[in-house]
Amino acid sequence: MLFLGLPGISRRLHAWVDKVPSQCAVCHSWPSQRVCNACVMRFAQPATRCQRCALRVPAGVAVCGACLQNPPSFDACIAAVDYAYPWADALAQFKFRGDPGWARALATLMRSTPWMEPALDAADRVLAVPLSTERLRERGFNQSALLARQLAGTKADCHTLLRLHATEAQSGLPRAQRLRNLCGAFAVEPARAASLRGQRVVLIDDVMTTGATLHAATLALREAGVAHVTAAVLARTGLD
Repeated sequence: MLFLGLPGISRRLHAWVDKVPSQCAVCHSWPSQRVCNACVMRFAQPATRCQRCALRVPAGVAVCGACLQNPPSFDACIAAVDYAYPWADALAQFKFRGDPGWARALATLMRSTPWMEPALDAADRVLAVPLSTERLRERGFNQSALLARQLAGTKADCHTLLRLHATEAQSGLPRAQRLRNLCGAFAVEPARAASLRGQRVVLIDDVMTTGATLHAATLALREAGVAHVTAAVLARTGLD
């Protein structure tokens, strides 16, 4: 479903539909919201993760060995869940089957993740990883922007970070190839660049695999003088 024609009406309609009791999308209990509390408790238990890249690490480990040797461009990373059942299926419905009504439930899951609330409170603004014009036209909405608006309200800024060109599909590619694909893909809107200097930013994306997209977007923000970047994603794959 497209948001390009009447975005305000479409968003209000989906917000209303999302509040109507229905079956849980995971266990099919009735009545429920998108995902019932029992399924959240079962499939979204907090995990010990590297503070820099959000990969799972043993208890007591703050930063994984890979990040100690080669720190990412962003300062911290928070992930709500692993990219696994049932969240991989939820994301597929959200992104590829035209169901933006998932945004509210998934943002609530993200907000309940340890350290997410303090990061959002400390941020001057919350940015979404942008889509290319071609991908936005094809999908009809930017899933990361919908998450950012649900998470941050008036702090959400979906206009400052720009995607300059489309890139080939990243899935299945090694990190080095992903980085090459994304070279020069992001920029800060020139009229807004000065306002970013010295700010703390939370950068929202739906899934993190190698971190190449978040790395490239962070480099553009660093060029504008952003002081601190926390990457925040719904799901983290097991790949580094």
